[in-house]
Amino acid sequence: MDTVLELADEYVFDSLYEKTISASFLNNSTAYGVFDSWDRDNAYRQTVSFTLILTVGGILFYLFAATLSYYFVYDHDMMKHPKFLKNQIRMEIECALTALPGIAVMTAPWFVGEVKGYSQIYGGVPQGFIGWAWIVLSVPAFLCFTDCGIYWIHRWEHHPLIYKRVHKLHHKWIIPTPFASHAFRAVDGYVQSVPYHLYVYLFPMHKWLYVAMFIFVNFWTVMIHDGAFVSHSTIINTSAHHAVHHLYFNYNYGQYFTLWDRLGNSHRQPTDEQYNVELRNNKKVMIRQALDAETIEASSEAPKTKIQ
Repeated sequence: MDTVLELADEYVFDSLYEKTISASFLNNSTAYGVFDSWDRDNAYRQTVSFTLILTVGGILFYLFAATLSYYFVYDHDMMKHPKFLKNQIRMEIECALTALPGIAVMTAPWFVGEVKGYSQIYGGVPQGFIGWAWIVLSVPAFLCFTDCGIYWIHRWEHHPLIYKRVHKLHHKWIIPTPFASHAFRAVDGYVQSVPYHLYVYLFPMHKWLYVAMFIFVNFWTVMIHDGAFVSHSTIINTSAHHAVHHLYFNYNYGQYFTLWDRLGNSHRQPTDEQYNVELRNNKKVMIRQALDAETIEASSEAPKTKIQ
């Protein structure tokens, strides 16, 4: 992210901060400790810069990717489902636009740490076979590490003591659209993103590959909400698997793969209710799904009591 920040400084932030942080403000004794050296290496400036980059970039990316998916991929017949809410798309967008700035604020320190050299991110052209081999191996390593982390975080968020306070808003969209991909509480979106940032503090990763994977995971988040149940994979956590999660609540917590759901006894393979178009759009099936969803979520929210 150092190159991203450098470009943003050169073309936006240098002039922006020069105009907005006046000499009179810098001379203020209260603010002096923060703004006395508001140069590119200032940690406070970098934090503000990354917050702005992530907020603006996140909103633009979300609107772009979700809009493309909605108009060119999403099955609009799903909007006939009884659990599809009135004005749901507008509510999803409003929810996401409210959450993304908060996520940016919490995420910015990770990127500042990377720029300051505290992470294992590296640059340059890979040297020799080992250098290129590590680039290739970094992709599955990143996916496997983050998939494990997200599985356990996501499953923890479904604990009755946590669910209502953190994750329930995202399950308001029982029949999600691509615009539901980032429609959650800011703290919910942030904690599920922690494995992405933690990985590069533990393991070496090329900076441009990290940027590419960061973009990919956000595309993937949109894709698993796109309602296009094309893949029948039993290994990949597809949009059909994630649709089952939104409907039936206690299954398919994984992000990319079904491995951890299988190990954690929370895997539920999609059926013809997802794959067969006629059955998926059958009114009787939709009504039964709606009743099942209400029953399962209500029982899952109830605190578990120990029987004496």
